[in-house]
Amino acid sequence: MHIAWLGKKSPFCGNVTYNRNITSALLERGYEVSFLHFAQEEAESDHWPHCQEVLLPFIYKSQVYTIPSLGSTNILRRSLQELQPDIVHASLTLSPLDFRLPEICRELNIPLVATFHPPFDSKLRNLKSSTQFLTYQLYAPFLAHYDGVIIFSRIQRDLLRRLGVPEKKLAVIPNGVDETKYCPAKSDLKSQFGAERLFVYQGRVSAEKNVESLLQAWKACGLGDESKLAIVGDGPLVNSLKPFYNENHGVIWLGFIPDERKRINILRAADVFILPSLVEGLSISLLEGMACGVACVATDAGADGEVLEDGAGVILNTNRVTTQLKTLLPLLKDHPELTRVLGKKARARVLERYTLNCNISHLEELYQQAVRRKSMQMM
Repeated sequence: MHIAWLGKKSPFCGNVTYNRNITSALLERGYEVSFLHFAQEEAESDHWPHCQEVLLPFIYKSQVYTIPSLGSTNILRRSLQELQPDIVHASLTLSPLDFRLPEICRELNIPLVATFHPPFDSKLRNLKSSTQFLTYQLYAPFLAHYDGVIIFSRIQRDLLRRLGVPEKKLAVIPNGVDETKYCPAKSDLKSQFGAERLFVYQGRVSAEKNVESLLQAWKACGLGDESKLAIVGDGPLVNSLKPFYNENHGVIWLGFIPDERKRINILRAADVFILPSLVEGLSISLLEGMACGVACVATDAGADGEVLEDGAGVILNTNRVTTQLKTLLPLLKDHPELTRVLGKKARARVLERYTLNCNISHLEELYQQAVRRKSMQMM
């Protein structure tokens, strides 16, 4: 089967990680993949699978959304005509092209599926007053015209169903991680950081990730010189937070780390992984920490609470995150036996539900169903 994958390679975000992981796994299973993405020129990267690429021109591109150039729609249509794929999979990049895709693929008689990434708050506490809910409302009528829509959780499925997307088109296929790569192992980073207890946040440093609430709790607790908090990632709030939360408070700013092996080494050294987000989809970083056997703490934003339910981790409410962490951080610092147990449960949960291999098998089933339905419609 030939898959035309429409996604993104940059700037780095969860969508980019999803694109790389899934297309690599599909190629390993023998599929032909053509990668269509917004770029001015092809970028060399050892971390990406080698496959045919189609570059789509753009005016502006960020981690959140993309503004394509005027000619990008025609380039996309012409490219699909030439490639003649069996199916198009769009890892939606939040661009106007997302709304044109159903029409284009219908004209070309190509089945179309999408992965819908925008984060959300599972209980609509923060969502109704944010642009995220507007995004769901805006996209729902168009998603109804896709042949299949991949979401990450039951909660997200129910939300889109209430907004009018037919349930038969919604497929819950959670993110997955390679459990053979992300696994517990020895790491010497604790000694390099001068830490007996290492806490880690990994992700964007932006408002919706709520990193400042974690930093406020960390500073207020004063856990001592032997405890360190490593912040792995970059974002718009780094420069405003660094002066107030730094080495004097046991906070280590590591920035964005492109080398996957280094990120894995950090997770293996960690005692606790913390994700204080206000809105989420399903955090791949959280799954990576769990797979490495790290005790995990996350809010119940998006599907993250669903991932940690029934004792696989500690679930926080998105309201008053700082207050909750002030109570929790000293407990996790003083009870290593608790974090060891939580780490084992986190790893077991990933093996049970969130492996990349399982993810790809479900994706294959969705592809086959979409192709069969399109063939029947053309008869």
